[in-house]
Amino acid sequence: MLNYVRFTVIGAALALGACKEDDGKGSGTNATNPSTNPTNDATEGDTSTGGGTSDGTTSTNPVTTTAPNPTTTEDSATSVGPDTTDGSFITPPDGGGGVKECDVWTQDCPSGQKCMPWADNGASSWNATKCSPIDANPGKEGDPCTVEGSAVSGVDTCDIGLLCWYFDENNNGSCIDMCKGTPDTPSCDMGQTCDVSNDGVLILCLETCDPLIQSCPAGQICFFDGLDQFICDFDASGDMGAYGDPCAYINVCDYGLYCATPESVPGCDNADGCCSSYCNVQEPNTCPGMADGQECVPWYTEGMAPPGQENIGACAIPA
Repeated sequence: MLNYVRFTVIGAALALGACKEDDGKGSGTNATNPSTNPTNDATEGDTSTGGGTSDGTTSTNPVTTTAPNPTTTEDSATSVGPDTTDGSFITPPDGGGGVKECDVWTQDCPSGQKCMPWADNGASSWNATKCSPIDANPGKEGDPCTVEGSAVSGVDTCDIGLLCWYFDENNNGSCIDMCKGTPDTPSCDMGQTCDVSNDGVLILCLETCDPLIQSCPAGQICFFDGLDQFICDFDASGDMGAYGDPCAYINVCDYGLYCATPESVPGCDNADGCCSSYCNVQEPNTCPGMADGQECVPWYTEGMAPPGQENIGACAIPA
């Protein structure tokens, strides 16, 4: 799932999304051409952020980062509302199942080390955990930071309980909080939500957002966490991510778009899905594929939308 403890998605959202639960978020390294990242059957994954991810940019015309093509495998947040009933959104290239040497919740590593998410399979999506050394002068929340080696190396300059996120092409980013508490009772600061993704190895405190307003910080996009909220995380689309482009991760579609099932997008021939638009169900149909049968379909099943989200929809071809 995307954010939260993305292990099971509340069947409130429609099955519009295409990404699987274990797909989660990617580092962006290979996200510009997600179809080249083989996605195996995902097990229950996270939906949290994107990969999630709170790079947060606030702008109606956010700047897309071309950084390490982050491909976040949210435990269940890789697709849009639809198809999220299994709680998976983004599926790691190898289907997940990396080795978890430590617990990111309890931080049970030896003194001087911290439990970190990383990719133990050489791919571009976090799928495992390991104990990494704490920097001699570790960064605090909001401080600038650097990820050593690859974007998914699991080694950065942030303090224990923090993760270097929203990094650019040079692996320079900002330290953000990992969730506190437990998978059953996660907690983050006010205005943030716990996004659990990538089979539970990514537990990030990310800002919530409205996909129709797109109020995230520049370089970030707003997408569904696989449960009941939309969150800000970094944009790993690179040169791809436009309407109709192939997608396999929750954070590889441009601002205002989501990764939808192939059947939802006219002309989509990618098995993992293609990018489609969010829309307002209370306004006239302006979906890009309306000439081919696309309609603005409610994101949530009737009566299941959280307060204030009743007008959120997704451009899709009704089943």
